[in-house]
Formats: sequence, C-alpha cells, structure tokens
Amino acid sequence: MKKTSAEMINTNFFGSDFDDFLVEHDILEQTETVAFKRVLAFKIAELMKAQKINKAEMARRMKTSRASLERLLDPENCSVTLITMDKAAKSVGARLRVTLDLNDLESGIG
Repeated sequence: MKKTSAEMINTNFFGSDFDDFLVEHDILEQTETVAFKRVLAFKIAELMKAQKINKAEMARRMKTSRASLERLLDPENCSVTLITMDKAAKSVGARLRVTLDLNDLESGIG
C-alpha cells in the first residue's frame, strides 16, 4: 500500500526547536551567518534609500569600489569583511556592533 504525503513526513523533529534541526544537520552556524549578512545588506540598503544615497556616492563615502559595495549589498555573498561592514555602517551614520555570546558555548551549542 502506498503511503500518503502526511504518512511519509519524518516526525523526528515534530515539536522540536528548528535550531535543534539545524544543529543535528550541522548547519546552524552557517545559517546564522547567512541570515546576519542578509539582514545587514537589507539595513544598509534601507538606510541608503532613506538618505537618498546612490551606489556611486556610497562607494565614494566608503572609499571603495562599486564592485565591493555590490558584494556588500548582495544578500547571497557572505565573503564581506568586518572592515567593509564597518565602513558601510559609518557611511550611513550607523555603528556596527558585533558581539560574542559565550552562553551558546556553555549550553553545548557551537
């Protein structure tokens, strides 16, 4: 007898935390990094829009190339340095803050 879609669903994670799923598949850190970069790119783009700063002007303020700015604003590109992130934040009047949370290490995650 063929199983229905509902019967084929793996219930190993039913009712568990999504973070548990990501930890078990060893992709939690990567997922958080990608999410952080996407939020940063979105916030920088929104601040640029609100202040009517075009890409050429933003690159000039950051003292970088348009290509470097495009990498920063690309939510899929995670190879942006902290220096570049900080320059972008300062260029729109913001401050980049990065924290190191030891609580995750103490609870066994990471």
